[in-house]
Amino acid sequence: MKALAGQTRAELVLTLRRGESVLLTLLIPILLLVFFSSVDILPVGVKDPVDFLAPGILALAVMSTAMVGLGIATGFERQYGVLKRLGSTPLGRPRLLGAKTISIVAVEVLQVAVLVAVAVALGWDPLHSSFGAAAAAILLATVGFAGLGLLMAGTLRGEVVLAAANGLYLLLLLLGGMVVPLSKLPGALRPIARALPAGALSDALHQSLGGTHVPSGSTYWLVLAAWAIAAPVAAAATFRWE
Repeated sequence: MKALAGQTRAELVLTLRRGESVLLTLLIPILLLVFFSSVDILPVGVKDPVDFLAPGILALAVMSTAMVGLGIATGFERQYGVLKRLGSTPLGRPRLLGAKTISIVAVEVLQVAVLVAVAVALGWDPLHSSFGAAAAAILLATVGFAGLGLLMAGTLRGEVVLAAANGLYLLLLLLGGMVVPLSKLPGALRPIARALPAGALSDALHQSLGGTHVPSGSTYWLVLAAWAIAAPVAAAATFRWE
């Protein structure tokens, strides 16, 4: 337990020291939330844009931490031989992965706390929300996104992971229902978007925290569960430690 706690502390310190990681995981979501809540340009169909944006930006923050941040950091650690050395220490690979996972969850707790505070200051009222459902959706999505990040990190060079993770981030941002409702996408893209982890998480959070823009009978729980299983399995099957 001491080794796990020590490595978790180290992972958190390293994460907070990476300026680009903090920018991506916290500052960018805050800027998007404040900007789009202050201008009337999004086709969200609600009186206050923040009511739509708050759940979507929370989904964006989870994606940026669990997929992009973890994927890029792990990709360069693998390329520089850090993972190989850590995996051969008494810490062991299971506790190393456990420490990375715990550090991701800790960063997400900080993100959620800050973003909820900013959203409330902008006029969001989450009092009638289902926080248990939102937490379950975030947990499933975290596992799925982490699997995608580790899938890239375990098969590609660090520089390629950097480009691929950021490219996928932008694609899922556009198709994930985070700043533009999925219902506003072209008809052919909607089923594809709802089959992606970003779209499913966005639907789940909008339903549990806002109750809008989610059609009845939505299958977002099945999609989140499928990604939470398939992505880590694929990452584990293909991951190269050196």
